[in-house]
Amino acid sequence: MDPAETSRLQTRLAGLSPTFTAGQARLAALTSRDLGSLVADGEIYELSRGVYRQASAPETAHLDLLAVCTRVPHAVVCEESALAVHELIDDIPSAVHIAVPRGRHRPSISYPPVVVAQYSPAVFTLGIAWFEAAPGETVPVYSAARSVVDAMRHRGRIGETLALSALGRYVRGATPAQLGELQRIAGKLGALKLIRPVIEAVLA
Repeated sequence: MDPAETSRLQTRLAGLSPTFTAGQARLAALTSRDLGSLVADGEIYELSRGVYRQASAPETAHLDLLAVCTRVPHAVVCEESALAVHELIDDIPSAVHIAVPRGRHRPSISYPPVVVAQYSPAVFTLGIAWFEAAPGETVPVYSAARSVVDAMRHRGRIGETLALSALGRYVRGATPAQLGELQRIAGKLGALKLIRPVIEAVLA
């Protein structure tokens, strides 16, 4: 690529976020051919189909979260992935777990591996927080309290041992206000009877 062309592409690339989609690139006047040239030159790399990251962007251990949440902006990181984000489990999830509202398009992503849960629109937005997956880049993730309640609700799927361990770790480190938030969310999700005995056992 000649210097003038390189300068043109780099100028347009500078107007994009560190992680961006092919659609966002088109709005910045970067064609598919331009993206191919930038990949070949090592200026960007593809995280997932149609999702790219600038090579100059800060390093992060959460590229999979960025890739999936950039590709599915209406999704929220949930269950095992959310528990890992909040350091409530030691396991590294083998897939990115996301939730989407029931009735919305259910994404199908081959890479990175993704597990999709569908939650009722009435409770989908309950407990959404934001996690800085890379400097200046955040992704929606369920709060620690919501995550442990969901773990208990879906313990048959994710494993009772993992769910109880996450809940116990949360309770042991929680302030009174955080315990109150846990019970508030559990009440809204109809899971208070599930978590109350664990809270009482841990605090006994």
